[in-house]
Amino acid sequence: MEDIQDQKRKTRTVLLVGGRPSSTIELFVNRLDSVESVLPYEYTVFDFCSENTMKRPSENLGQVLFGERIEPSPYKFEFKKPAVCQKVCTKSYDINSPADKAKLDFLKKGMLLNYQHHWIVDNMPVTWCYDVEDGQKFCNPGFPIGCYVTEGGRAKDACVVNSNFNEKDAFYIFNHVDITIHYHIVEHEQLGARLVAAKIEPKSYENLNDDSPDCSGGPKFLKNKHTGPFKIPYTYSVNFVEDKNIRWASRWDYILESMPHTNIQWFSIMNSLVIVLFLSGMVAMIMLRTLHKDIARYNQMDSVEDAQEEFGWKLVHGDVFRPPRKGMLLSVFLGSGTQIFIMTFVTLFFACLGFLSPANRGALMTCAVVLWVLLGTPAGYVAARLYKSFGGEKWKTNVLLTALLCPGVVFADFFVMNLILWGEGSSAAMPFGTLVAILALWFCISVPLTFIGAYFGFKKAGIEHPVRTNQIPRQIPEQSFYTKPFPGIIMGGILPFGCIFIQLFFILNSIWSHQMYYMFGFLFLVFIILVITCSEATILLCYFHLCAEDYHWQWRSFLTSGFTAVYFLVYAIHYFFSKLQITGLASTILYFGYTMIMALIFFLFTGTIGFFACFWFVTKIYSVVKVD
Repeated sequence: MEDIQDQKRKTRTVLLVGGRPSSTIELFVNRLDSVESVLPYEYTVFDFCSENTMKRPSENLGQVLFGERIEPSPYKFEFKKPAVCQKVCTKSYDINSPADKAKLDFLKKGMLLNYQHHWIVDNMPVTWCYDVEDGQKFCNPGFPIGCYVTEGGRAKDACVVNSNFNEKDAFYIFNHVDITIHYHIVEHEQLGARLVAAKIEPKSYENLNDDSPDCSGGPKFLKNKHTGPFKIPYTYSVNFVEDKNIRWASRWDYILESMPHTNIQWFSIMNSLVIVLFLSGMVAMIMLRTLHKDIARYNQMDSVEDAQEEFGWKLVHGDVFRPPRKGMLLSVFLGSGTQIFIMTFVTLFFACLGFLSPANRGALMTCAVVLWVLLGTPAGYVAARLYKSFGGEKWKTNVLLTALLCPGVVFADFFVMNLILWGEGSSAAMPFGTLVAILALWFCISVPLTFIGAYFGFKKAGIEHPVRTNQIPRQIPEQSFYTKPFPGIIMGGILPFGCIFIQLFFILNSIWSHQMYYMFGFLFLVFIILVITCSEATILLCYFHLCAEDYHWQWRSFLTSGFTAVYFLVYAIHYFFSKLQITGLASTILYFGYTMIMALIFFLFTGTIGFFACFWFVTKIYSVVKVD
């Protein structure tokens, strides 16, 4: 009797999609991408079955910047109503028609480059789960549109999954999908069900009868040199499975757990911590032992004879705060670097709290862009304050360069990349309206805020230094090889890069290999370690240079930690040639164009950390020593 009542209750179950009751499950399609090409394309470009009657979901700024184009699809099904081999549509092509031939050629190109579908159900990616090494199961949030068997009979990409894919020089089309919807019953005032997983298995069927397909026959393939008419029937089957073990709050876990990176991440953190502890020990030894002895010895020199025997870093006290050459450019870089530093810190902090998880599509990029726009005031303030301390008087030039130079270089690079994407017809090409909106954010919000910050920065008195600067610059003695500028700068970037290169691998994978990145806790920890390492490495080298009586520390401190970006660039080049299978001139240009943007941002970010760490260190040591 209880079993019958339980069955009746389950038949009254209401499906909750996006928190709202609904009996229809809608499947949305996203842009298609490939690990062999940087160019994503909209779903409709491949001439699949499309739904034109429904309104497209709204997209945020981050989704537009990443080239996401979510559209409704004709795949719709009723909750708990299984369907077998349902027809979606049939696409017919005539090879003699130039338009049809172009569509088929583009579809073949997509299969050759292994382009992947990305489908969405209830804001969850529809995953293709398959076995990999060591009995593990990998769940990919995408599945291929088809695959190719070469003239020599070698199966490429997904063609290896089926031994029937053996026709030489042929393209096999995945025109059928088996969809399995997993749901979880939730006890409320009324019985509700939540979708906890959507899995798919792509298949290929000939379907000799287009009007009433039965998903039988051999696989559907297109010969590379096919002539005459060609039809592709698209079908689907759907099944529903109740899963009592998966809760709605943890429904992403089965995707994330199939990516076995956690052990490597802990290794990365431990590696970084060892470097930090080593540097901290070195800095502590200098600060507590060497510096303490230096300061005590300098402060005991009371007689004129003793004063004439000054040596080491105290010897350059009259020149250490001398304004650097190109102080305008340095202050502009530091203003922009401060803006990037605060933006990165706040974005990663919110990501750690779970506000910017992969479920919130495009939220990470949207948050970063909005924060950058709103942080114009700190950029203008820092640039103006430092420029005034350097003795600069061209305040108009300073504020204009702060507002326009670094953002302008990034925008110019981005615009050139966007022109290439426009020319290739990619979905990643930013619409003209969005481009205008970004320019409006820059010129109408960020630039005025930079002017406001610069106004307060110039209004305040210059930074007071603990020692006076001599009128005549002191001559710097001949330096050894290790204390010359270039070797020191090269050495300074090695340790910070050593802290981040493993994490960098996963970040590049998420960008270029379209893998999901979700370990923001690890990333925030690496961010803190990077800040500490840049600071300590720069302070260490700054002390050695001051002891060698070289007082040009401002630019050197910025470039020492900023050189980490050069190692980042070298690693990105190595990653391109060793890990990626990107082909085509346009994709190669896009990869290196976007990499240059990332390298510039990273250069400003790390350089700013190094400068302010050195500035604090130099101010501190010269404020506690007695100077006549």
